[in-house]
Order: sequence, then structure tokens, then C-alpha cells
Amino acid sequence: MKRIIIICEGQTEQEFCNDVLQPHFNRLEIYLENPVVKKTQGGIVNWEALKFQVETLLKKDKTAIVTILIDYYGIHKHHKYPNWEEAKNINDKNDAMQLMEAGMLNDITSDLQNRFIPYIQLHEFEGLLFSDLKVFDDNFENKEFLNYDYLVATIRDFSNPEMINDGSETAPSKRLSNIIRGYSKVIYGSLIAEEIGLLKIRERCPRFNEWITKLENV
Repeated sequence: MKRIIIICEGQTEQEFCNDVLQPHFNRLEIYLENPVVKKTQGGIVNWEALKFQVETLLKKDKTAIVTILIDYYGIHKHHKYPNWEEAKNINDKNDAMQLMEAGMLNDITSDLQNRFIPYIQLHEFEGLLFSDLKVFDDNFENKEFLNYDYLVATIRDFSNPEMINDGSETAPSKRLSNIIRGYSKVIYGSLIAEEIGLLKIRERCPRFNEWITKLENV
């Protein structure tokens, strides 16, 4: 059985891998291992620390593929990710993410690069949760919504949920906090994603779909 190690930014992404991705990859006879970022035990970390974790895993298991699942929203200048400065000034954020991912790949020791698949979630994992309004309608009571109209407007305005922006008050997680009473990403993140289903998320989120396709074809 093939093995893919997904270094997850935190517990929410880890549970998403367990609950949503692993059943799909089981059918392809691909086993997923999903540790969190080691230095912070969950949370964004500087590139050098993440690079060290990636290379350590690649050296330890010479057959495994290593990838990452981290949010662009949490990456800042002081984290020193390759090509971050250049990417910040690119209007098309898909191109910006490709530039950063290429920089990360090129910064990995050359003989390990063929088993590393860099991936940055644009803009935030929670963006994926805006892929299907019906899931919110079916799983939440009216009294649990703080602002249902804001939910509807967000899904209407962003045909691609990955494009929901990275503003301090309008990032996906911030929106959800203003939509669902007592929203907690750890409690709700994987549960909502599981209800939506991998197929629907892939249909609505092209960058995410491209990453999953790469993993399917390792």
C-alpha cells in the first residue's frame, strides 16, 4: 500500500484528513498519515522549521510521499516562506500560490524533491466549508444562526469558495464566527466538510481538487 504523509497545520485539518480524505484514499489503496506541524504542535510555523520536518520525514521513509496542508491566511513576512514577497503582489492568487509552492519545492534538498508535493490552502481551510448551502440548512436550526443572510450572500458572491478573501474580518473563519452561534473550527470544521462530501468540495474548489488529483496519482 502506498503511503502519503500530510503535515497538517492543526487539529481541524488533521480531523478532515481522517474523516474525509482517508476513506477516499482507502479505496485507492493509499494510506494517509497526518501529523500536525511539529514545532508548534498545531499552528503556522516558519518555513525553516516546516522544511526541516518535511525533509526529516522524507529521509526517514524513502518510499513515502510528503505533502502539507496549511493556510495562506496565516503566513506572514516573518515566517520567511520562499517567494512570499513576490506572491503578495500578484493579483491572481492562484498564480501567487503556485509561485510560493514552486519556491518551497525548489528549497527542498534536490534528491528529495520528487517525493514532496507542496500545497497551500487558499485562503483558509474554512473556505471549503462554503461549498454547499444545503448542508447548513440541513444541519443547523434557525436559532443557531447569528446571520443566515450573510451565509447566503457569501456563497452567492463566491462561486469558488477558495476566493473568499483574507481580510481580518472577512476571512472564511471570521465569517463563520459571525454566521454560526458559538462556532468552533475544531468542533465544526471536519463535521461540515464530511456532510458536504469530498466530491462537492472538489467540484467547487479547483485548487483543492488539483491537489487531491496529484495525491491520487502518486
